[in-house]
Order: sequence, then C-alpha cells, then structure tokens
Amino acid sequence: MANIQIRAATVDDASDIFHFIRELAIYEKAEHEVVTDIAGIEQSIFGGDSTVRANMCFVDGQVAGFAVYFFNYSTWQGQNGIYLEDLYVSPEYRGVGAGKALLHSLAKEAVKENCGRFEWSVLDWNEPAIQFYESIGASAQSEWIRYRLEGEALQRFAADTI
Repeated sequence: MANIQIRAATVDDASDIFHFIRELAIYEKAEHEVVTDIAGIEQSIFGGDSTVRANMCFVDGQVAGFAVYFFNYSTWQGQNGIYLEDLYVSPEYRGVGAGKALLHSLAKEAVKENCGRFEWSVLDWNEPAIQFYESIGASAQSEWIRYRLEGEALQRFAADTI
C-alpha cells in the first residue's frame, strides 16, 4: 500500500505546480493555452493578495500531484464554498488513492470552514475522471451551462460603453 501525504503548498512548490499544470494541459490537449510561468505561479498563488490555495500530494515521498482551489460564495446558502480549479495526479501515481486523498483533504477543509458546497468542473470527454468523481458520491450538475469571457472578448466587453 502506498504512503500518501497531503500538505498545503508553499512558494517552494511553484515549479512542481507549474510542471503539473503543463502535464494537465497536455492531457487536456490545450498546452498552447498555458501562458503563465513559475514566477506567475509564485505571484498568483502565493502572493500577498492571493485568494488561491493549493495542496501538494506525495506518494512514497515523491511529489505526485496537486490541487488548486479557492473559496466562492452561494447566495442561496449564504455560505462560502470551495471551488476546485485543478486537480492533477501524474499517470505513474494514479490508482493508488492519490486523487482521492487530494479530494478528501479539500472536503475536510470545506467542512472545517463551514462551506455549503465543494464544486469543480470536468471535461465531458474525460470519462476516467467522471467515473472517479461519481465513485466518491459527486454528481454532475447537467442543468447548468458554464460560460466564459476571456482574452479579446473580455477586453472588448469591458471597454464597451453601456
């Protein structure tokens, strides 16, 4: 049985986080969309005004994966929630409980912080992840469609006079 440890990330983990971000982007066929670098990770996750947190996962003492999350808010519940932005475990460490341990650490954080929800998104073609999430009791929210403004569209809309 693998020895799995989860701990809060520190700025010293920025290069490992960046490595995992690139691995995840390659897996999701979107490597070209990664525009940050290690300095960007240091500032955005560990900078003084950051609202982002991260956990690192180790299997038998080797860095195996990470989770990046932040607190959101539900007006209906009147409570914070946790939104999991990214969770990634390197392929050689899958199947030993590393992903489940990362999710469990965030679920514990959500309960400790009196959060009403713990949410994330998954690509509709990522069947292994979908099966994994359903195996722990998570359910898809199929009635919601996620929208995004980014890049030029975001700049253009922000510049529009209303």
